[in-house]
Amino acid sequence: MPDPARGHGRALAVICAATLMTIVDETVATVAVPSIQRDLGFDPAALTWVVNAYLVGFGGFLLLAGRLGDLVGRGRMLLAGMALFTAASLACGLAPGPTWLVVARFVQGVGGALATAVALGMIAALYPDDAGRGRAMGTYAFMGAVGASTGLVLGGLVTAALGWRWAFFVNVPIGLVVVVAGLRVLPRETPPGIDRSVDWPGAVLLVAGLMALVGAIVTGAWPVGVAAGVLLVGFVVRQARAADPILPLGALRSRVLVGSNLAHACFVGAMFTFQFLVTLHLQQVLGFSAAQAGLGIVPVAAGIALVATLVAPRVSARVGQAATLVVGLVLVVAGLALLGRVSAQSGYWAGLFPSVVLFAVGGGLTLPAMMIVAMSGATPRTMGLTSGLLNTSQQVGGAVGLAALSAVAAATTAGALGEGAPPATALVAGYALAWTLAAGLAGVALLVVVVVLLVPGVRTRPIPDPAERAEGRPEQAEERAEQAEERPCPAH
Repeated sequence: MPDPARGHGRALAVICAATLMTIVDETVATVAVPSIQRDLGFDPAALTWVVNAYLVGFGGFLLLAGRLGDLVGRGRMLLAGMALFTAASLACGLAPGPTWLVVARFVQGVGGALATAVALGMIAALYPDDAGRGRAMGTYAFMGAVGASTGLVLGGLVTAALGWRWAFFVNVPIGLVVVVAGLRVLPRETPPGIDRSVDWPGAVLLVAGLMALVGAIVTGAWPVGVAAGVLLVGFVVRQARAADPILPLGALRSRVLVGSNLAHACFVGAMFTFQFLVTLHLQQVLGFSAAQAGLGIVPVAAGIALVATLVAPRVSARVGQAATLVVGLVLVVAGLALLGRVSAQSGYWAGLFPSVVLFAVGGGLTLPAMMIVAMSGATPRTMGLTSGLLNTSQQVGGAVGLAALSAVAAATTAGALGEGAPPATALVAGYALAWTLAAGLAGVALLVVVVVLLVPGVRTRPIPDPAERAEGRPEQAEERAEQAEERPCPAH
């Protein structure tokens, strides 16, 4: 008789491998950009779209992909996303010119969104018990943490050894293995299907609005941001009227769902800023190469992996998810605040490493607990949607936090240079201020957790099932939500 735990472990490996690939490709092209510009003749003003096109496609489709995963099957959605991602990676490597590469990167981002949006929902379905889910979420959190640094290291090594095209070609055999393995080990599902009405107008408004929002963030184009606001307001109005909404507005009455997504967005914004600026500090201030800089932040990923998989489940079992979140976020705030005190003379071990340790331990406690709480309101028919919502808040929060705090760092550095400060001193002044503000952003996440999740008697309110609305039973959807709300929040 097959061992269910072994089968679940194999399925988790496929889910995590797919997630790791999509996260790696957010940063793998960054190191290769100079080589791409030389080979393809990119205009300098358009060069950022090698990275931005992926982010726009990825961020724009997360929430819709999560909802569609509930309808057609989350496993099918993940495998379809991986197939599209793999094919687009091949197209990226074969790109004869700038336009081809940008379009292929956008499609690659869409494929990554289809695969990533349903990942948390699949893990929650595989591991219904708290202990197993905690360990699985810890493994997933590790993949998220290691992905960005792996992309920087892999991009630098592969580009130096084989050329920038192989930074994309390497995805092809790995993606094929993931798809073939997924066909064998992912659990079979019986989804309701999409033969009934789907809110396609709402889907168009949602995707266009999120794509415009991410585009506005990464380019700083305020007219695009205004367009994003109009489209997203239109999406909300549409959801209030649609028989089968993509995101039932009743879900926003859940303090746990809204609070955990808000806290997650703030935390990820601080985390992205930490990783990005530490990498720049290692290269521009301490003189590390790109590959050395990637290795310099490996302790963050390693620490998160160890804490998330071995320590966090035991801590949360003893004190609850909310207390685990508080401890983790306090450590993250402390690590970022300590970084705000570095100077141009601070070396890696004395200046950065203590903060790296604090951030790694804090992140390892925070990430799995945050995911468990955010997914606690998901029902079997809304796990994909809940997962997509959390991934969207992560993408938007990370993009907004990184864009805003990087702009602060750049402006501070420019001001210090204008006053005659040495380049290294000016850079550190900008980075230190951004890290201090990131500590404040993590502090906001901590405040949300304390106010929303530590209140005695807080209950989890699941998302009402859109299927029951579409079948003419909206009152049953709300009744189920009200009944399910009596479950205690897993934060306690």
